[in-house]
Amino acid sequence: MIRLLLCDDHPLVIEGLKLILADDARFVIAGEVNNGKEALEYLAENEIDILLMDINMPVLNGLETAKIVKKDFPDLKVIMLSMLNDSHLIKNLIEHGIRAYLMKNAGQKEIIETIIQVSEGKTVFENDLLLEIMNLKRARIKKKENSLFPKLSRREKEILALIVDEHTTAEIAKKLFISFGTVETHRRNMLNKLGLRNTAGLVRVAIEFDILNNDE
Repeated sequence: MIRLLLCDDHPLVIEGLKLILADDARFVIAGEVNNGKEALEYLAENEIDILLMDINMPVLNGLETAKIVKKDFPDLKVIMLSMLNDSHLIKNLIEHGIRAYLMKNAGQKEIIETIIQVSEGKTVFENDLLLEIMNLKRARIKKKENSLFPKLSRREKEILALIVDEHTTAEIAKKLFISFGTVETHRRNMLNKLGLRNTAGLVRVAIEFDILNNDE
């Protein structure tokens, strides 16, 4: 039997997956957790074959969790769940050892087939997305001298990391010993640099394009 750990901060997603997998004797849902931190704590004490994990979660998001899993649990297979279908995001996931990527609106047959294929050691991504990723890599090699995004300063990255971790402006100011206005100024500067309209866009781009770990 394939032992699964479900990781998502939305109870409806967890319940939906349980309903889809409940009648299939090949699977056993060994555990349910709500964020990456809880997933890592569970994995430290339990044997799991496949982790089905959301990307956008509080406390510790899916991408950051995947990096730790790759290092600390190299034999564990990870399937990422998301509502986003973006080649840049998929590229990041592949680089961090994700075996498959499922849209949250995927049907029962697709979900089950993906889990089975991943359990057999296969990597499951749509061919058109893989082709797009290859094209992105070629373009990046061709324009290696240019960064994908304008460079953020050390302070901007510190603030962005705290924003991604859902800290408020007041909390960030207190944590970094700077004024409320200084935090807001840095936030506006980052929005302008990255061509974004709001903080939600800032968080999405930071996670999808791994900006906090991009030293180019």
